Amino acid sequence: MKYAACIEYDGSAYSGWQYQDHAPSVQGDVEAALSRVANHPIKIVCAGRTDTGVHGIGQIIHFESDAERTLASWQLGTNSNLAETVVVRWIKPVDDSFHARFSAGARRYRYIILNRETRPAILSNRVANYRKPLNAELMNQAAQHLLGEQDFTSLRAAGCQAKHAVRTIHDIQVTRSGDFIYLDVKANAFLYHMVRNIAGTLFVVGEGLQPVEWVPELMAKLNRREAGATAPPGGLYFVHVDYPEEFALPTEYQLPWFNV
Repeated sequence: MKYAACIEYDGSAYSGWQYQDHAPSVQGDVEAALSRVANHPIKIVCAGRTDTGVHGIGQIIHFESDAERTLASWQLGTNSNLAETVVVRWIKPVDDSFHARFSAGARRYRYIILNRETRPAILSNRVANYRKPLNAELMNQAAQHLLGEQDFTSLRAAGCQAKHAVRTIHDIQVTRSGDFIYLDVKANAFLYHMVRNIAGTLFVVGEGLQPVEWVPELMAKLNRREAGATAPPGGLYFVHVDYPEEFALPTEYQLPWFNV
C-alpha cells in the first residue's frame, strides 16, 4: 500500500529536511517514527527538501508499507513517536502512480520579515529580522518582474545541483501588516536558496538602494553576484503543494501569520 501524508515541522533544531548521518533531520525523525508503527524500515520521499532552520506547514511525503494499520493508527502512532516540533497533519492511501515530488504541479512558500529596529525574542527562530525600514509596496512592484518562466541563475545558490536554472513563478506578492512583511511565492519548482535569494534581493529595493527596474536588469545578467545577499532561513515556510485532482489530496492550507 502506498500512502501520502502531510508533515508540519519547526525546522529550528534540524539540519534541514534531508537525512544526514551526522546531524538531526526531519526526514530521519519521520522515517524512524513511521518505522516503529510499521514494525519494519520505512523510507519516505518528499515534495521538496528544505534547508537548515527552514519550517514546513504542508510538506508532502509518500511511503509504502505492507503493514495492516488503520489511518488513525498510522497518524496517532507516528505522532506519538515524534518530537513536539514535528507532526503528521493527515495521512491517506494513494494510487501507486502518485509521487510526492514528480506528481507535484506547484509549490508555495511564505517568507516572513519582522521589519523593526529591535530583534525579536519570542519569534527569534520563526521570522527574519530586518532593522532598516523597508518599502513593501516597492518590493512588491519589483517582485512582479520575476513572474513567468525565466532563467533564475542570478538567484541561484552556488551549491545548487539542479541541471538548469529555468523555473516558472506563477504568483508572487509582498504585503505588509504592521511590522511584519510577507513574501508569498508559488512556482513549479525552486532552486537551492531561491526564495531566500529573492527575499535578499527585494530587501535592496525595499531599502531604496536600487530602483524597481534593477530586478529585471540583474536577472538578465545571469550573475549571482549582481543580486542581494541570501536572507536568513528562520523566516521561510514551505506552505503547500498542488497535485492533480485525480489523487484527491486535501487542497486547503494555512499561511503562517504573526501580529505581536
